[in-house]
Amino acid sequence: MSSEPRLWLASASPRRRELLAQIGVPTRRVYCEVQEQVRAGEGPAAYVQRVTRDKVLAGVAAAPGGAVVLAADTAVVLGAEILGKPRDRAHALQMLGALSGREHQVMTAVAVACDARLELRLVSTQVRFRALSAGEMEAYWASGEPLDKAGGYAIQGLGAVFVDHISGSYSAVVGLPLLETAALLDGFGISCWQPC
Repeated sequence: MSSEPRLWLASASPRRRELLAQIGVPTRRVYCEVQEQVRAGEGPAAYVQRVTRDKVLAGVAAAPGGAVVLAADTAVVLGAEILGKPRDRAHALQMLGALSGREHQVMTAVAVACDARLELRLVSTQVRFRALSAGEMEAYWASGEPLDKAGGYAIQGLGAVFVDHISGSYSAVVGLPLLETAALLDGFGISCWQPC
């Protein structure tokens, strides 16, 4: 039996679980819910770090004592505005239209905690979209992919064809910055490339 400590993932995101599996880190899910509304006067960086901190602390409270818990949150930011998940077709088309031909930021915070110890990193990536036609945006909405995605698109899916340029961490745009995550996990005694 492996002596590696098990990582508990305080996230419902299948993408984050897949990214951790990609670097050889098995996880167990811990269920927790936190308030994800932006507070008055709260900027995007402060928001994504607060939500991530709240998630990992809720995960620590729900997991067995001494468990190592990871949580993350991603925000798509255009100017100073956080673009959340689309509420409906009109909202998705509005967001895609706003992103068309422009550069935006994707901010992902990742936190690892065990008992009272908590470490957090914030990663910001620049993403530029090419100009999108109305027909493309309609077809993309019809695919169903934008429904549960921050900013209304998935860089790892069909939305990849919209991306003209990226500067920073691709995996952070998907939902988890793997370089920073691996370093955090190493500090908590969890190594990558664990045998299956």
